[in-house]
Amino acid sequence: MKKIGVLTSGGDAPGMNAAVRAAVRCGIDRGMEVYGIKRGYEGLLDGEIVNMNWQSVGDILQRGGTILRTARSSRFMEDEWVQHGAKMLETFGIEGLIVIGGDGSFRGGAELAKKGISVMGVPGTIDNDLAYTDYTIGFDTAVNTILGMITNIRDTSSAHERTTIVEVMGRRCGDLALFAGLAGGADVTLVPEMECDLSEICRRVLEGQASGKLHSLIVMAEGFNMDAAELAKTLEEMTGREARTVVPGYIQRGGSPTEKDRRLATVMAAKAVELLYNDSDSKAIGVSAGELIEMDLVEALQVKPVFRADLYELANILGKGK
Repeated sequence: MKKIGVLTSGGDAPGMNAAVRAAVRCGIDRGMEVYGIKRGYEGLLDGEIVNMNWQSVGDILQRGGTILRTARSSRFMEDEWVQHGAKMLETFGIEGLIVIGGDGSFRGGAELAKKGISVMGVPGTIDNDLAYTDYTIGFDTAVNTILGMITNIRDTSSAHERTTIVEVMGRRCGDLALFAGLAGGADVTLVPEMECDLSEICRRVLEGQASGKLHSLIVMAEGFNMDAAELAKTLEEMTGREARTVVPGYIQRGGSPTEKDRRLATVMAAKAVELLYNDSDSKAIGVSAGELIEMDLVEALQVKPVFRADLYELANILGKGK
């Protein structure tokens, strides 16, 4: 394989630039031409494809976001446009493609694979919602960003003796809330994978107050089946203590990637280049028990998530009392 492409798609995640950098430089080192495709699948359809060199990816390792930019493509959900994308790659002589993104991006890559393109999926999403891999690029940075916010919130929450609900991203996956809640010492952690009714939440907060806690901290995943504002209102009525909601929003996606995310991005993208160089079938690159893994792209998308119920239970135990 002599010509390969790389794109970033879907929501941006810290570490995407590190993956792009590794893909470009490892490809060039193997004597390949590397093309950057701007704005994900939308850019592919519109022919926004540029040749990249060693200097193209200089000074981006530490930067959040993605220099290739990203977009969601409704057109790419239709087969005729997938065919158009495959034709565009053929026009530029691109034989293999590295897709850096989440579930939707991988599904788009799987459709391209059906058209004869060798596609390597590199998991880049803060949600950590690709079940075939233990961790996705950007997750560690996002958790640490949330932890920084929780630390600051604790100070003001204690000063005002209030309850604070921090609603974090994650869509249908509660990993961001779970890991941030556990490491941040949340009194209550709410995730879509586990049920917790209103009376149970109120009971935990009241028990904390009774034990002498100056404030209560609740970390809630956005996919949990309850509205944060409504929960705050109910808690005020039930506990007699002021309750506020904090929604970090897109702040969770930004910032310089941690060492872990830079390393994951680098080794995963390097592996993707190696597989393309060796004319491999389409694969998803991931990590399991600290080791780099590769799996058939379609099979990877079919892996069912396994929620860390042990960590959830531990977070509940540690959040009890004072």
